[in-house]
Amino acid sequence: MKNILLTTALLALTTGAAAAQTVRLGTEGAYPPFNFINDAGEVAGFERDVGDEICKRAALTCEWVTNEWDSIIPNLQSGNYDVIIAGMSITEERDKVIDFSQNYFPPAASVYVATDPAADVATGVVSAQVGTIQAGHVAESGATLLEFATPDETVAAVRNGEAVAVFADKDFLAPIVAESNGELMEVGEPVQLGGGVGLGLRESDTELKAKFDAAIQSMKDDGSLNALIEKHFGPETAKF
Repeated sequence: MKNILLTTALLALTTGAAAAQTVRLGTEGAYPPFNFINDAGEVAGFERDVGDEICKRAALTCEWVTNEWDSIIPNLQSGNYDVIIAGMSITEERDKVIDFSQNYFPPAASVYVATDPAADVATGVVSAQVGTIQAGHVAESGATLLEFATPDETVAAVRNGEAVAVFADKDFLAPIVAESNGELMEVGEPVQLGGGVGLGLRESDTELKAKFDAAIQSMKDDGSLNALIEKHFGPETAKF
């Protein structure tokens, strides 16, 4: 009887240890090339490749979860997933409520895109995704901010005349501009915002943060992170 109880206890401990190694990665799935849902209904893009490789190097089993951007931090805090990997820039404001890994994508430019080269981005109506550093910048710039829940809606607002320009990451807008056949163009000056893109974690998850930091650093050291950046964003994108 004692042997049965001991075996059961050991099995429970083993099962618990295995379960502790499963980490849920939360992403938006609507911000290509960082993250998007492919034709098979799966999370894809730069962050899928990065997240899978980080988990492999950290010896973790990772599951992917999608969540709308405007509630992505509250749902991390409430335990719906363990990590945010969603093109989230590291900022002082966000760092007050969650913790960040070291960046896995370097600080990059944000740009205005419009249909008119003379678009007034200084005082006109500018669209941006809600809760982003770009929306915060527009709100403080003197322009009128028009916020939307998804990045695609911010671009649509320019095309249908609701906004004179959209303000977002250059790496998100560049392929949209390239595919617009001249309808859309960059206007004004690029703006540098944030400290690069990092994984968002609960402040209590210090051990998990350390594992992810080590994995990211190893990808920087062996050049594999730069290779993934070039694969998804092209050779002109800033690298480490």
